[in-house]
Amino acid sequence: MKKRYQVLAGLSILSMITFLDRIALSSASTSIMEDLHISTVQWGWILGIFTLAYGAFEIPTGWLGDKLGGKTVLARVVIWWSFFTILTGFSTGFIMLLVVRFLFGVGEAGAYPNISIVLNKWFPALERARAQATIWGFSRIGAALTPFLVLPLQTKFNWHMPFYVLGVAGFIWVIFWIVLHKENPADCKTITAEELLIINQNRDQENKKTEHDLDYWKFFKSRNLWFLMSMYFCYAIGAYFFQSWFHTYLEKGRLIPREELIWASSLPYILAALGCFTGGWISDKACLRIGKKWGRRIVPMVGLFVSGLCLIGASLVTNNLTAIIALGAGMACMDVTAPVAWAVAMDIGGRKSGAVSGAMNTAGLVGAYMSTVLFGYLANSYGYYLPLMLIGMIVLVGSFVWIKIDATEAL
Repeated sequence: MKKRYQVLAGLSILSMITFLDRIALSSASTSIMEDLHISTVQWGWILGIFTLAYGAFEIPTGWLGDKLGGKTVLARVVIWWSFFTILTGFSTGFIMLLVVRFLFGVGEAGAYPNISIVLNKWFPALERARAQATIWGFSRIGAALTPFLVLPLQTKFNWHMPFYVLGVAGFIWVIFWIVLHKENPADCKTITAEELLIINQNRDQENKKTEHDLDYWKFFKSRNLWFLMSMYFCYAIGAYFFQSWFHTYLEKGRLIPREELIWASSLPYILAALGCFTGGWISDKACLRIGKKWGRRIVPMVGLFVSGLCLIGASLVTNNLTAIIALGAGMACMDVTAPVAWAVAMDIGGRKSGAVSGAMNTAGLVGAYMSTVLFGYLANSYGYYLPLMLIGMIVLVGSFVWIKIDATEAL
């Protein structure tokens, strides 16, 4: 196996762990709420506080990765959030769980900006969307596997046990990462000269586009970056519904029995993994055929449009099976956006892709935080159909923002 694909395999495993850790709370929501006497509104704040911390620390950890390197920062943040994953299982009430999930979010904020830094160093430009597709596809596989891990463990033991198991898995990953990974491809003794040449294709030209600009804050004068951030704001509102409220929506909004929740919770993530893999692959192929500008635009633009329609439709139908299929299709179409968006952040950010992707994700997390908290209030007052319909409408808006995003316009 090529060395860059070995690096990609390690990062894909981390991506699975990342989503296993964050979706575990949602999968165990009913048991935790009952045991700790947490209301629906309070649960919205617990889910939202993770998103708030995640968004607040995206840019700082991306900047830190640009300065110190993806290997170092990834090792540190995985150790941090794995500790607080374990501590989640020790939570005894609303306040403690709120604080623990905030600190957990601080750690996880460093995951994907620093993964992008590693991919930017180890992959040539026209393989990056496929690499990001693999990363995001495995994140969805991790999310799909979460109910199969969390629900049986909490049935056999209690809701605390899955968090202990997942925290230990993170520590094990860090050991392998520190021992096996090299920050730069040229420092790897087992890489071939041929592969190193492929990785470094067009590297000098990319670096020259950004090396003159050392002030990160000047990036925010770019309309291109603001459109990218606006699109991700809309996308993340849809994506975080699945990460935070989806399991609760099925159980409390649709009254699906617990014995059916494993497959119902997993199906959209399985389809979303296919969406991630497909989106990145098609986008890279489209770049070769019609150029990077429209090759990066067309795939996520269509995906978000169809996704918005699916979510709106799911909010209106009464049949549970139809709704689950619509939600699965909606998430699959939505997630063709994720790998392409992160590839665009790498395209326009160059050597500062950690900070640029962090800024993009921060904008998304602002939307995710607002919608996660408001979902609890709206569901409590109006039922679960209204907030889902509003989320579908916002995703539709995101599809049109892609028209203004230009992946060829370096910052």
